[in-house]
Formats: sequence, structure tokens, C-alpha cells
Amino acid sequence: MKATGLVAGIAQFAERESLLPDLRRALRTTAAFMGPLLLSHFGVLTGPVVFAAIAAQNVALIDVRGPYRVRIHLLLAKAVILAGATWLGCTAAGTLTGAVLATAGIALSMGLWRHLSTDYGPSMATTSAFLFLIALATPVTAAAPTVLLTLGGALWGIVLQASLWPFRPQHPLRQAAAESWIALGDLFAAMSLEDGRDEAARHRAITDQETTVRTTLDRTTALLAITGLSAKLHQRLDALNLTATRLSTRVIVFNNVLESLRPHPDFRRLAPTVQPVLTSLTNTSRTVALAIVSRQPARLATAEVRLQRLANLLQVLQARITAHGSGTPAAAELVDLLRQIAEPLAALRPQLRATMDRAAEHGAWTLELFDLDAWTMRPFASVLNLRLRPDPALVRFTARLAVLLMLGVAVFEYWSIPRGYWLPLTIVVVLQPDYGSTRLRAAQRLLGTLVGGTLASVLIWLKLPAPALLAAIAVTTFGFSYSVRKNYAVAVFFITLLIVLLTETVGTVTIHFTIDRLVATLAGGSLAMLAALLFWPVWEWQRFPSFLATALRANRDYLRLLQDRLATGGAYDAPVIAAKRRAESANGTVFASLQRMSGDPKHQQDSLAQAAALANGNQRLTRALTTIALHLTPGSPLTHPEAARFSGLAGEALAALALRIESRDASAPPLAPLLTALEDFQVPPPETDPAAQRDQWVFGQMSRAALELSAMLLAASPAAPTEPKAVEALP
Repeated sequence: MKATGLVAGIAQFAERESLLPDLRRALRTTAAFMGPLLLSHFGVLTGPVVFAAIAAQNVALIDVRGPYRVRIHLLLAKAVILAGATWLGCTAAGTLTGAVLATAGIALSMGLWRHLSTDYGPSMATTSAFLFLIALATPVTAAAPTVLLTLGGALWGIVLQASLWPFRPQHPLRQAAAESWIALGDLFAAMSLEDGRDEAARHRAITDQETTVRTTLDRTTALLAITGLSAKLHQRLDALNLTATRLSTRVIVFNNVLESLRPHPDFRRLAPTVQPVLTSLTNTSRTVALAIVSRQPARLATAEVRLQRLANLLQVLQARITAHGSGTPAAAELVDLLRQIAEPLAALRPQLRATMDRAAEHGAWTLELFDLDAWTMRPFASVLNLRLRPDPALVRFTARLAVLLMLGVAVFEYWSIPRGYWLPLTIVVVLQPDYGSTRLRAAQRLLGTLVGGTLASVLIWLKLPAPALLAAIAVTTFGFSYSVRKNYAVAVFFITLLIVLLTETVGTVTIHFTIDRLVATLAGGSLAMLAALLFWPVWEWQRFPSFLATALRANRDYLRLLQDRLATGGAYDAPVIAAKRRAESANGTVFASLQRMSGDPKHQQDSLAQAAALANGNQRLTRALTTIALHLTPGSPLTHPEAARFSGLAGEALAALALRIESRDASAPPLAPLLTALEDFQVPPPETDPAAQRDQWVFGQMSRAALELSAMLLAASPAAPTEPKAVEALP
């Protein structure tokens, strides 16, 4: 029985590891690191081979994504950058001024790598700084051999990466699954009610896209049916493809029933509330495609926020159709279809997470939901951010990093501290763009160093023979690579042992080695924490409610000013423009805070998906109000009582939301009456007078704004779901 249980446990472990990259990464990285050391042991390589080992390890460590040509270019760029950092360290070594100036250049380049790529930039920045600092502190006679060893090690890491690609051809499979969701997004975009097409053109576009969707889904199904080494991955991608099939069928039926309501007089009122749902379906489908093909946790986080928002919109639309559908059979069928559409969407989140290698990772990602037009879907292979304007938070982080690194390098260079590079190296590893991650890294690094240093003190007294020493280095390298994405404290424990063992290969290690490392870690971690505290003295979730409440009140003030201009026939004048800018600026502050909050540890993220849904709803409300502002016509007032009624309801809803969010008081005035009142709001029936067309456009935006507000009230309610699920009819 025990043997059977052991076999079953091994089988379960192998199944789990078939989708997770940790074991493969650890084996690949261990081979990369040990290659140069073994060549040195047998006399093939001479000189500071540790540079080759570190470069090879770090190139092999990254989980590179995308088409193979893009991967090769990315890895070659990293090899050149690592060699350049090593050359700079060798050149600047020995002079205090040169070392400090070169450190400033390395710090600026670290900020540049983070700006260019959020996925690969941090790894590029840390590794290049690591090699630079080691070169700066290592006495070498010439830079050329050291640079060549670094470049050769990096190329060895590339060889190991590329040699495994034929055995894990994931990208073509993921591309096929993503194409199904792209086609689905195009179908939903073709169903748009507000793109100026006549009925015939819209019908043709939908028919064409239905054919494309069926062809794409069938092609993907056939491809995924050919299982190979990645059978589990095939099955999970096939589940996503099946969800796309079910969703397409139900939305097509929903559109057909909606078409039957077009002759009904109430359709004109219903259309503005249906369009945001179609837009959300389009954007969600395209975001799912991006998440599938990129495997980036940031894309997964965005997809989850979109699913949360879409669930809220579906629930609100269902309630609106129930309230204003005039009791027709078609309206009842629409309500039932909305329930059916919600079912595959509820299953989509766990299905998507099951295909992601790094679903458990989190970081400071932007959760602002941009509309994804077709042109944004082309550059799947793109890994670079080519915008010239960097994130202000990244600029502050780079400046803070440069000052601390120059200080750390000046200290160990001026006093010639043995292994003093650990001080600035600790700053590089611990200091992060947000306070939460910096604090977590500092605690984990200190814990790992303490435990690893204690065990290393025992190893100091053991005189291991060369084969045993190399075997121990391989074990610690494997442990570090396997745990670096799972538990950073454990990874630091292994890297501490690895450094002790590596030092043992070139000389005798004493207890002072461990003490020096511990003191440098404490000093570097303390400096990093002090710098972070100057900018983020509290957890971001404690500041976010105030930012969101300010943005909600800015929209309320914007709305009041617009209503005054509508009622009096005012123009789109300077006060209205100023109110618009205040609302947009407040929204920008909210999203910057939300991005920082997403970088906090998981236990410090206070309902992140709910907060992101509220932030995006408020931003879309600003856009709807701006559309109304553009229809302000001097001397042409809008005196219909429904306009004033909407302004009053929306103002009350925004004020109540701001109070509830800022006070965090569940006993605050209930939001349900406001939700009911907004659901009862109806735009006036359409008029045949061409002069009244402006009014219909304004009321259409008011209807859309009412839908967004209803979704926000639903998200802020105490019983609001924190994860997307199948919606039910409102009581």
C-alpha cells in the first residue's frame, strides 16, 4: 500500500509540474550554472569562471515567452547587456569617482530596463547590477577575459533555453486558442449598436463574423485534439475553446432576440444599456486572448477585473430588461439568455488560471481597462514598451535607487570593505517600486540570510572534497532556482549557501564571511526600507478609498455643472473644461494608487478586483459625461424633467458611494434604494423632430451613465461578489 501511495504521489507531482515551469526551470538553470564550473574543474576554462556561471544561470532562469525569433532576440540582447555591465564594472574598479559614476549609469539603465519591459525588465536590471557589482569588487588584471567569460556563459544559457523549445511547442497551441477568442471579440464588435452602420451592413458584418468564428473554433478544436507531450495543457486549452463556443452560441441567440425587439417602441430606450455590455464582451474576449498567448500574470489580473465588471453589467442589464421590457415574451427570453451567458463567463476565470504558469504571482500592474480595438491585437510578439513618457513612480524609484547604490558603492570602495558589494546588492534586491513589495522582500531576505548563514557556519568547518563540493553547489543552485518564484525567503536561504560554497572553491572560508554578509544584508535592507518609507509610509489600500471618493465627488461636481448648462442652454465653456480636467486627473490618481496596491502582498490587497471595478466604472462615467458636454449647444436648453431627475439621482448615487467607500462603514445609508431608482430611470420616447436629435443623444449617454452607476452601486454593496459568478435576477 505504501508503494502504491508513493507511486500515486509521484504521478500527481508529475501532473502538476507538467503545467508549472518550476522544475524545468530548476533543471535548466542548474545545468547552465554547473557547465562553466565543471569546465573549470577539469582545466578547460581559466580565470573568473563565476562570471560565466552567473550569466548562464540568469539567462536560463527567465521564462521567455512568444515566437521563437522574438525569444532569440530577447536572449541575445540580455547577453550583450550582461557583458556590457561586466565591462563597465571592470573598467570602473579601483577608482572611487569612476565607481560611483558608473554606478549611477547602472542605476539609470535599471530603470530603463523596467520601463521597456515589465515582464523581463526587472530580471535584466537585477542581473546586470549583480555582475557590475561583482566586477567592481573583484580584482582582475584585464577586462577582456572577464567580459568574454560573461558573454560565453550567457550564450551557453541561450543554448540550453533553445534546446528545450522543440519539446514544449506551447506558443502555436496558445496562439490557436487565442485566435478563437479574437474571433469571438470581433463578432461581439460586429454586434455594436453605435457605429453608424445601417441595418443591412450590420447584419452582413455579423453574418461574416459568425462564419469566421465557426471556422476558427473548428480549426482550434482539431489542432488541440492532437495531444502529445503536453496532454494536460491541450485539455485545458480545449476547455477554454469550448467555453468560447458556448459563449458565442448564446450571445448570437441573444442578438437574434434583440433584433426581434427593434420594431418595439421600447428598443430605443433599451439600446444604450445593451451597448456597454457588448463593448465589455468585446474587450473581455480580447483580453482573454492576450492572457492565453502571453501567459503574463498582469494579463490574467486584467482579465479577472474585466470579468468582474462584465458580471456586474450583465446583472444590471437583466434587472433593467425585467423592469422596462413591457412584459413581452422576447424580453423574458432576453433575461433568461443573460443568465445563460453568465454561466460560461463564471467558468472562464478558473479555466484561464489553470493554463497560466505564474497565476499566483502578483505585482504593481495597471488595472485600468482600455478599450481593445482590433489594431491593438496585432503585436502579440511585442515585449517592449516604447512610450517615451515613463511612469512617474518608476522615475522616483530609479532616482531613489541611484542615490542609494552610489552611497553603498562609495562606502565599500572608500573603506575597501571585503565583499562590500553585498551592501549595494542587497539594496538592488530589496528595493522595489512600491512600499509593500519592498517591505516583504526585506523581511524575506533577512530571514533567508539568517537561516542560511547559520547552516553555512556549520559548512565552514567541513572540508568537502572537490566532487562533493560541486555536488553541493548543484543542489543549492537547484533549490534556489526551484523556489525563487515560489518562496523568496527559501530562495535566499539557498543562495546564501551557494555563495559560501562558491567561495570555498577559491579559498578558505571563515566565520567572518557569514558575519560580513549578515551585516551587509542588514545595512542594505535598512537603507532600502528607509528610502521606501519616505515615499510610502502606509499601505496603499489605506489611501485608496480617499482617492476613489475624491474621484467620485469630482464626477458629481462635473455632472452638476453639466446639468446647469443643459438647463440654461449654456456652452462648453472654461468652467466645464476645468471640471472635466479635475475628474480626469482624479481618475488618474485612482489608477496610480490601484497599480501600487496591486504590488502589495496578497494579505494587504483589500478587495482589489472590486476596487478596480469601481475605478473603471467611474472612469467610464467621466467619459459619458464628457460626451454629454460635447453636445452642449448655446441657446438651446434641455428642459425635459427626466434630465433633471437623472442628474439628481446620479448626484445622490455618487455622493453615497463616496461616503460608503471613504468611511468603510457597512451601516451607512443603504445603496439598494438608489439602485432601484436608477433602474427605473427611462429615457423619453424618441421624437421625429430632427431638432430633437441632440436631446436623444444626450439621453442615450444618460442611460449609459445610469447603467455604469448601477454596476458601481452593485459592486460597492456589502453582498457584492469578489469574484465573477453566474448572475441571478435582482429581487
